[in-house]
Amino acid sequence: MQVDKHTLLKDFPDHHHTIRHLKMNDAHFAKLFDEYHELENEVHHIEKNDEAVSDDYLDAAKSRRVQLKDVLFKYVQRAESEL
Repeated sequence: MQVDKHTLLKDFPDHHHTIRHLKMNDAHFAKLFDEYHELENEVHHIEKNDEAVSDDYLDAAKSRRVQLKDVLFKYVQRAESEL
């Protein structure tokens, strides 16, 4: 089964400069960014390898991933509006 990775830079290519800037200059953003990518890697690994995990666990991980992506994107939007 083909499973795509959902990296922030891939999903938001028009904002890559802002994402990189925030990751390098904002410790809270960097922490959330790392948490998002760790979770993305875990979900991707589970789906790609058809790992045996409960549906509840996978659903919770995906939900958390979406929440983190929303928070990170709002961070990006706020940073860009301040320019």
